[in-house]
Amino acid sequence: MKMLGIDLGGTKVAMGIVDENGNILKRQTIDTKTEEGFNAVVERIAKTANEITKSEKVEMIGIGSPGSIDHKKGIVRFSPNFPGWIDVPLGPEISSKTGMKVVVENDANAFAVGEKWFGVAKGYTNVLGITLGTGVGGGIICDDHVFRGSTGIGGELGHVIVEPNGYLCGCGNHGCLETIASATGISRLAKEWKERYPDTSIKEFSAKAVLDAAKKGDPLGIKVFERVTEALGIAIGAFVHIFNPQIIVIGGGVSRSGKFLLDGVEKKTHENVMKSFWGTYKIVLSNLVDDAGIYGAASMCFEELRNDKANTR
Repeated sequence: MKMLGIDLGGTKVAMGIVDENGNILKRQTIDTKTEEGFNAVVERIAKTANEITKSEKVEMIGIGSPGSIDHKKGIVRFSPNFPGWIDVPLGPEISSKTGMKVVVENDANAFAVGEKWFGVAKGYTNVLGITLGTGVGGGIICDDHVFRGSTGIGGELGHVIVEPNGYLCGCGNHGCLETIASATGISRLAKEWKERYPDTSIKEFSAKAVLDAAKKGDPLGIKVFERVTEALGIAIGAFVHIFNPQIIVIGGGVSRSGKFLLDGVEKKTHENVMKSFWGTYKIVLSNLVDDAGIYGAASMCFEELRNDKANTR
């Protein structure tokens, strides 16, 4: 059985045909070109989807999209990366142009499900997925089911407040986890503090450069690293208390800092977790890397089929 997973990003759309064993059989990447509007983006996605599935028997299409998603109707309620995308029928439009059933899910939810199907969370039923990229996303699986809340848009883990009266976030609140632990937040912190550390080796203030410098003992890099891991420790500690997960998977571009980041997050989380929760969870890095979005989107299709079968018993 094969599914087409579509990872819808602000600048690129990556898609791939995934079989049930986790093999990506074909793949294609196109520019999103959000400035051309919803209809043009849909046309381009549908055209590419039809081309890539022409010689393959694909059962269903899964789309992982940033923003608030009405999963049942396949509607993007709002997405900050897509100007004008308010209550747009992404799923129905792609379905009508490809002739296939389409499942649309928030990209962070899809990430968590992808890890459960094909990644490091395989075999677990209570999973937290946290993506550290331009923003911070979160996906929650409780008792083997995706948690979406009463209106389907719950699980915004990046917008838990970790520093009251902190930086203004794009959501309108101050001090959200996203303002500190995202790639954007890391870069901003380093730029703000650079005058205090004239001997820093950091010349280019990307999140990667800052965390690489921290690994080498750079004082500015270490300062930022401590602030970032403290924020993550506070947030993840709260998530552990609320959701009692078996495994917490960290992905996204920032996670490429590897064991250095993981060790810091584990230490700070442990400091913020009640003793009764010690040993009940583990924190790991995603091993799906750049293909996490494709796997996540495709896994939503496999998840949909599994749930349909369960409901007909």
